[in-house]
Amino acid sequence: MGNSDTKLHFRKAVIQLTTRTQPVEATDDVFWDQFWADCSIPIQDVFALVPAAEIRAVREESPSNLATLCYKAVERLVQCAASGCPSEKQRQIVLNCTRLLTRILPYIFEDADWRGFFWSTIPGAKRTGSLDEDDDENEARPLAESLLLAVSDLLFCPDFTVQSHSRSSPDASEEMRSIDSCEYIWEAGVGFAQSPPLNYVHDLNRTELLKLLLTCFSEAMYLSPSSDSSVLNPWVSFFCSAENRHALPLFTSLLNVVCAYDPVGYGFPYNHLLFSDRREQLVEQTLQILIVTLEHEAGSSAGAALQALDPSRTATSEEEPQPSGPDNLFVNYLSRIHREEDLGFVLKGLAQLLNNPLIQTYLPRSAKKIQFHQELLILFWKFCDLNKKFLFFALKSSDVLEMLVPILFYLNDARADQSRVGLVHIGVFILLLLSGERNFGVRLNKPYTLRVPMDIPVFTGTHADLLIVIFHKVITCGHQRLHPLFDCLLTVIVNISPYLKSLSMVAANKLLHLLEAFSSAWFLLSAPQNHNLIFFLLEVFNNIIQYQFDGNSNLIYSIIRKRNVFHQLANLPTDAASIQKALQRRKKSGISNMSSTDESMEGSRPAAPAEPGTLKASLEATPGIDKITEKSQVSEDGTMIAVPPVSDASEAESTSERSHEDDHKQAATSRSRASSVSSAAAWSANPDWMLSWKSKLPLQTIMRLLQVLVPQVEKICIDKGLTDESEILRFLQHGTLVGLLPVPHPILIRKYQANAGTAMWFRTYMWGVIYLRNVDPPIWYDTDIRLFEIQRI
Repeated sequence: MGNSDTKLHFRKAVIQLTTRTQPVEATDDVFWDQFWADCSIPIQDVFALVPAAEIRAVREESPSNLATLCYKAVERLVQCAASGCPSEKQRQIVLNCTRLLTRILPYIFEDADWRGFFWSTIPGAKRTGSLDEDDDENEARPLAESLLLAVSDLLFCPDFTVQSHSRSSPDASEEMRSIDSCEYIWEAGVGFAQSPPLNYVHDLNRTELLKLLLTCFSEAMYLSPSSDSSVLNPWVSFFCSAENRHALPLFTSLLNVVCAYDPVGYGFPYNHLLFSDRREQLVEQTLQILIVTLEHEAGSSAGAALQALDPSRTATSEEEPQPSGPDNLFVNYLSRIHREEDLGFVLKGLAQLLNNPLIQTYLPRSAKKIQFHQELLILFWKFCDLNKKFLFFALKSSDVLEMLVPILFYLNDARADQSRVGLVHIGVFILLLLSGERNFGVRLNKPYTLRVPMDIPVFTGTHADLLIVIFHKVITCGHQRLHPLFDCLLTVIVNISPYLKSLSMVAANKLLHLLEAFSSAWFLLSAPQNHNLIFFLLEVFNNIIQYQFDGNSNLIYSIIRKRNVFHQLANLPTDAASIQKALQRRKKSGISNMSSTDESMEGSRPAAPAEPGTLKASLEATPGIDKITEKSQVSEDGTMIAVPPVSDASEAESTSERSHEDDHKQAATSRSRASSVSSAAAWSANPDWMLSWKSKLPLQTIMRLLQVLVPQVEKICIDKGLTDESEILRFLQHGTLVGLLPVPHPILIRKYQANAGTAMWFRTYMWGVIYLRNVDPPIWYDTDIRLFEIQRI
């Protein structure tokens, strides 16, 4: 039968679903087989031949036909999985059913009345028909469970998705029932040493089945945002439970495929233009499945299910009995990876892929560039958040800098593009999480020698300098929707500041420039929480002066040069007349246009705004910094002691907290926290408010430093007639303030603390990325998404 004839028959069958006045019986196999048994129909054709309007028409006008279609498609998948797909015809049926369900499921989910359909049982469908012969025959299995188990089986089906080990298999169905899928893991890596031969057909089949799985999991997109983290995705919960006998090899296969992927291949220039890389499609789909299944549910336990697992097959710790972990086995497996070679494999794989877009070659566009860096950042976040051994492993050497540089590159590259605000957010969240560990600050002292093309000033210094320079760029030249991130960015700098041995002159000037901008009267008085940024910056200077004075002559010199800024802060007028005068004064300069004329690196390109017509997904509000961090005090032996949540900067932080809560309430309608000004619309500065925080400005250390050093520097300049700053720097390098400064304050670290607000933010961001990345075919396009809004710029 020709391909056009096949499409014609398929199209006629679709039309009959809507036009038949009587429901089609489930026993009419001749009719139902038209959808999957004639010939292979590519997924793009399925999307074209089954229009959205007709799916909705069947759903509304012939609901029994739609129900029967879904049931019959799942039934065929179950039958094929049980038989082991020995024939080409059965494999074709599997792929056709998979494509059809991928097309239909979003329209099931968008209708609240239909959403429970797959979790209902079909009359007459026994649990035995779902590959589970040990269960009571009177107990039927929900359609969703049958579908997920069948897809899991098919992902380890010899000669369809994995390489068969036996050449002579008289009974494929017997082989499927007895198969040990741990022997068929797709790629070498964590917990598996053999690397199976590459088979592009198997990769394509896996990709299609994973696309269906992702569509099943996407029910979450059709539910309104909720901060209740106990609301679990039933599809993910079942797929990652002990009911799925393939859970361990599936998790291992997905993880290893991602971390072992090398997009450059053999390194031939333009090889990606000559050959299609089917492994890339699989890696992308695999990555999206991983990040969705690793959504952590709090406070649940696996109990007997985890005890029944065979610990010899997992990369878990054998040092002590494991407490009952989460029901989600994927989360449990990830949290228990502990062997150094496994942790190194994951870190190296993620770093290699994240650095791929930064590769520079002499031949333009000759190296393949991956596009799934946002999914990689989410996976790295989940590893750091769920597996503390991984976090400490990454930080115990300079390997973490291999992750830092690409993250900073993406922050700089996306800062002006409102369609990539979420990318900047997750980059900052990752750095906030890392900065809570002392080792991160120590690692940043390594010299930065790599030259990644970015439109930042040329400097010679450390990775800490690079971080400060790029944070300055994000604050001064970023999109206005990044304003709520300012406190996060400065918190990262505060956390690392006690460990920074030597800031470059460029980075020191950037910090002083930020203080100058944030301490301008119009900025301080424009929102109730803006003064908190001053407290953060003063804490940075105090940390460096008290703990790293030696070696930081560049910063000390910059503070002396800009001493007027500190004097103006100390003498801020607090009377009502001065406040009104400052508010009425024309805003001659603003945060959005603070950029100075920096010398840029050769070959750099400025961050460009989004092109007109670009789609973006809306994001939930990001909770305030006081909601997503908890303070810890560093004791003399280096251990962390939790600090009770009492404001150490000013009582105005409680004002900040209230304003962040107001932001969050507003976000229920606006869905995105555009700027802090909106929450302060009805607020106005007054003398009492000014006095409440001005009296707590931590200026004593800096004022004492200026009191001691400024006369000395001025005397040297007069006596020696110095005009060259290098001589002054040399003097400051050999100076000391021992015994002259106030008693060192304890180091305060603000560690990231997960909460319901950030969990909801991550969920909306993750699904927004997945929605926008799946355009061929456009699985969820033009369906009634409720988790976020799709906007055209």
